[in-house]
Amino acid sequence: MTTATPPVSPSAPSPASSPASAAKAPSLTAVFVRLKLSILKNGLKQSGGRTAAFIASVVFAALFAAGMLLSFLGLRGHTDASTVAVLLTGVFALAWTVMPLFVPSGDETLDPSRLVMLPLRPRPLTRALLVASLVGIGPVLTLVLILGAALALAHGAVATVVAVLAVPLAVVGCVALSRAVAAANIRLLTSRKGRDLALLSGLIIAVGMQLVNFGAQRLSQAGGLSTLRPAAEVVGWLPPASALSAIDAAADGDYAIAVVKLLIAGAALVGLVAWWQRSLVRLMTEPDGSTIGAAGGGAGAKDGKAGSGLLGRMLPAGRTGAVMERSLRYIWRDPKTKASWVTSLAVGLIIPVVNAVQGVGTLYWACFATGMLGMQMFNQFGQDTSAFWMVAQTISTKADAYAELRARALALLAITVPYTLLAFVITASVLGDWSGFARILGVAFGILGAMVGLGALASANFPYSIPQDSAYKNVAPGQGGLAWLSIFGSMIAASVLCGPLIAASLLLDQGAVTSVWLLLGGTLYGALIVWAGVKLAAPRVAKRLPEILAAVSKG
Repeated sequence: MTTATPPVSPSAPSPASSPASAAKAPSLTAVFVRLKLSILKNGLKQSGGRTAAFIASVVFAALFAAGMLLSFLGLRGHTDASTVAVLLTGVFALAWTVMPLFVPSGDETLDPSRLVMLPLRPRPLTRALLVASLVGIGPVLTLVLILGAALALAHGAVATVVAVLAVPLAVVGCVALSRAVAAANIRLLTSRKGRDLALLSGLIIAVGMQLVNFGAQRLSQAGGLSTLRPAAEVVGWLPPASALSAIDAAADGDYAIAVVKLLIAGAALVGLVAWWQRSLVRLMTEPDGSTIGAAGGGAGAKDGKAGSGLLGRMLPAGRTGAVMERSLRYIWRDPKTKASWVTSLAVGLIIPVVNAVQGVGTLYWACFATGMLGMQMFNQFGQDTSAFWMVAQTISTKADAYAELRARALALLAITVPYTLLAFVITASVLGDWSGFARILGVAFGILGAMVGLGALASANFPYSIPQDSAYKNVAPGQGGLAWLSIFGSMIAASVLCGPLIAASLLLDQGAVTSVWLLLGGTLYGALIVWAGVKLAAPRVAKRLPEILAAVSKG
């Protein structure tokens, strides 16, 4: 006799799905925070150098934050405390804005494009990413600095209450601004153009340092901070600096203005989070460029022509024109070569102009641009990397090597000679001194020739590899000493070679005839050194092709 099994009611919970036995799903925010901490911890285990760099960063950030906190406490009660606090908050917000554009790999653990295949809803994902973004050295440093600024401004109970609201608004606003900009530009930042932006970060730092130096000298004068008050009043209405400005308004009794500025900061934060969320939705639902237009055949199939265009028609025929065109296209297309050139062009002009504006410069500072550009001749074969084997296939005699080096030197001179002249014209115009223009320009052309000629010799004797998989390493491991020896040794040699020109420009009379002769003599002297350097380097290149290929292929 069998017993009938009672039917299971559809509404009855199964044992596996009962609330008592079901495991509670962890919060997505907590998962992302633990993920961020785990990745940071595991990243430190990869190498001792990375651990040392992280510890050094923590120590430096701690010392800097402590110094800034003490400085803000010292400003408490000062008439210009609000000016300094509001402007520094604005500067930090600007840094958070541009940081993802120039350092896209700085926090790639939170790259939303890595989460496309996961079933995550936009709102919880945005919240989790925002909280996880607050974990790190940068957010903690920002918190300490904004807290110090708030302590410098908070006077009275109402201002203290406003500060309690303003500090988290400003910190979270900075982080949300950074994340929103990064999410909106993530496809750009992961492309070749984005890597170009990352490589140009050195240029931004160099320009920024000059501006900071110029501003510090102006502010060190009596009443220097008072000149910044109009700028602080404007920045005080812009989020997230408006949150700090609200503290100062509350301390002065302007409660309505304080509320308005807090509302501005809060509304900006809500808007940034909404923009960020829309960017995440678009990133995870729309196809990218790799899946669009694949059937169109590409832009290169529009016609069957493969001409060199205007650039090729402007250059001489034969091997010289072909090598010059290749070198010039390297400058425009290769990210690291482009970054090196742009940095040299910008810094070489900024240094003399800034010194001229400050009234402490002379026309000799324009020679700095010449030296920066002349250094581009060093390690000519390193920019080819392992593709140098194709160049090596075209070199079988000393004459071939001479033609290769000569064309590369001509491509460099085609940019550096007019740019040197431009730097001298601008510097002389700012200084208002044209008396030594011709003779010092002759010295600059001599320095340029010496740098190019010695650069050809260094390229033949001291080649080294330029890693292409790292945005911040310009020398392969183990070749750092070789690179420094090549650059600094040649710079010292160039100074010795140009010693007679420099002495003549300083000791001879500054008449018009002497200046013209020094200009002609310096130009011819530089051309002679270029010819001699290329002539001496050509046999070494023809003889050391395998060694050069091995050296430039290590990266």
